[in-house]
Amino acid sequence: MPKRKSPGTPSAAASTDKKPVRGRPTGQVATRENILRAAIDLFAKSGFAGARVEKISKAARSTDRMIYYYFGSKEGLFVAVLETIYKELGDAEGALDLSGLNPDESLRAIIRFTWNHYRTHPEMLTLLNNENLHQGKHVARSKRVKDLSFPLLSILTEVLTRGVKEKVFRPDITPNDLYIATCALGYFYLSNRFTMSAFLGTDLMAPAALANWQEVMEDVLLSFVQRGTSRAQRLMPGSARIPETAAGGAQPRRVGASQHR
Repeated sequence: MPKRKSPGTPSAAASTDKKPVRGRPTGQVATRENILRAAIDLFAKSGFAGARVEKISKAARSTDRMIYYYFGSKEGLFVAVLETIYKELGDAEGALDLSGLNPDESLRAIIRFTWNHYRTHPEMLTLLNNENLHQGKHVARSKRVKDLSFPLLSILTEVLTRGVKEKVFRPDITPNDLYIATCALGYFYLSNRFTMSAFLGTDLMAPAALANWQEVMEDVLLSFVQRGTSRAQRLMPGSARIPETAAGGAQPRRVGASQHR
């Protein structure tokens, strides 16, 4: 005669039919990451206005509800996208091995990294272009973005400090100056590649052109930081020179107090 189950003993069927625990869903990390990756792609292609929530959830094989669950709103998702591209840039640069390199070599390595990161992450440039059209209102909402600049600036600070200590770099260059100059040279070239190629009548994305511009970036930025005439000396009254704009190719004229008679 089969034994009767006690009232407190759950059946096998009941044990496999438990209700899910309330809270974040199973596979939460994968779901959030899928949404984030789909959003990066669609925001880069269509801009903030053109990337609709339903399109993002479809591309992520998720639902609109999950987007609002993880990010609160479309704006919150866009902020997370901007934070992600900044974090990935900082993480990749933080992994650079500059050990054994002198200050010049270290700076060249950073310049090459930045240039290659921009070239291999065109979505980053497109997203930043779009955010600047919105006057940075979304990134200004981020509580993390200032912290995300720390890895980038700390590496530049360390290299500049070593360069000044070894008396090969100028002491009046700040990490912000160097970072902005590096971004300007790389970012402008790539974000304006189509119009500049047409305007100049050359393919700026040809392999030889890209390799040449990397060398230009290195030469310009190394010249900027290397020890020589300081900024203060260059800006002293009477030291500036500008070319004559009149026809005839006149020699540059001195700009200074002597002209104010």
